[in-house]
Amino acid sequence: MTTQSLVFIGSLNRETPYFQGARGPGLSVYALDETTLDATLLTETSAVDNPTFITATADGTHLYATSEVFEWREGLVSAFAYDRATSTLSYINKQPTLGSIAAHNAISSDGTKVLAANYAMGEGGPDQSVAVYDIRDDGGLTPPRGSIAHTGTGPNAERQERSHAHSVNPVPGSDLVIVADLGIDKLVSYCLGADGALTRVSEFATAPGAGPRHVAFHPDGRFMFVMNELDSTFATLSIDAASGALTLVDTLPAVAAEARDGNHCADIQISPDGRFLYGSNRGHDSVAIVAVDQASGKLTLVDYVPCGGATPRNLALNPSGSLLFSANQNGDNVTIFRRDTETGRLTDAGRPIRIGTPMCVRVVD
Repeated sequence: MTTQSLVFIGSLNRETPYFQGARGPGLSVYALDETTLDATLLTETSAVDNPTFITATADGTHLYATSEVFEWREGLVSAFAYDRATSTLSYINKQPTLGSIAAHNAISSDGTKVLAANYAMGEGGPDQSVAVYDIRDDGGLTPPRGSIAHTGTGPNAERQERSHAHSVNPVPGSDLVIVADLGIDKLVSYCLGADGALTRVSEFATAPGAGPRHVAFHPDGRFMFVMNELDSTFATLSIDAASGALTLVDTLPAVAAEARDGNHCADIQISPDGRFLYGSNRGHDSVAIVAVDQASGKLTLVDYVPCGGATPRNLALNPSGSLLFSANQNGDNVTIFRRDTETGRLTDAGRPIRIGTPMCVRVVD
């Protein structure tokens, strides 16, 4: 039986100083035959600037894309509807993110809200780290209902001169939200209220200079896994579901010691069964495969595999976990790997999706 997937890709389509070119169309939708790995472009739109992060609803009918443009004092998050019957994308609306360099967004665990994180550079404007929106009945977004701002610095003077919220992460099945702030080396836990308010309940300090970026949650809810960008490490933390408190369990290098200089980790994904982690290494241009001990959360390196391009910014698994995708920003392609569900190992299928400067990839059935 042939299984079809929808692959949503956000790509750079507007030049901005700290990226190496913008060669993409913006927002694209492909149909993928998971047997042959034939990818067919269904539709694309340039009606959104630099969608460097996108979130799709589980049924693939709505997308939320953050626009990352250096020159803007405030980023934007845009809502689109996708019609499966006609293979069309329709713009719904957009809202300001209340801060600069919008870098990440997520749908709340109950499906009623979107949260956006601002990496933020310089000063000026509202300068909020996270903004919260209600999702309207048509899938569009209300004006911001709540927001929070972080302050502080870290030991890396070049990258940690101020707060840089890099991701906002609803804890599945709860009203907890954990913000990974690369600039201040903290994971900050909030309670998300029905009114959109974020109430700080706990915070965890990472190793100095670690630079936490993206996270993944174990399916059973006991553990959270962090990709630390600046010191190129994975970390496991246990989660107290009641208080939001985090406790360090284990850390593991994401690259060999000799490759750490010049490497910057980016994304992290977890297999559906919670047994394996996948982390992207920009510089080393690889995907690290890590096994997770199901009882303790301890981590063991399985392998590194070449990402099939350059600068693997974002990863995604298809819902079954049989395929892993790597959006290779400066390789102008999205590599598709077949995944051995028993060993966790990856095999480049040799059927990449060719697209300019891909920044984010999401896959739904």
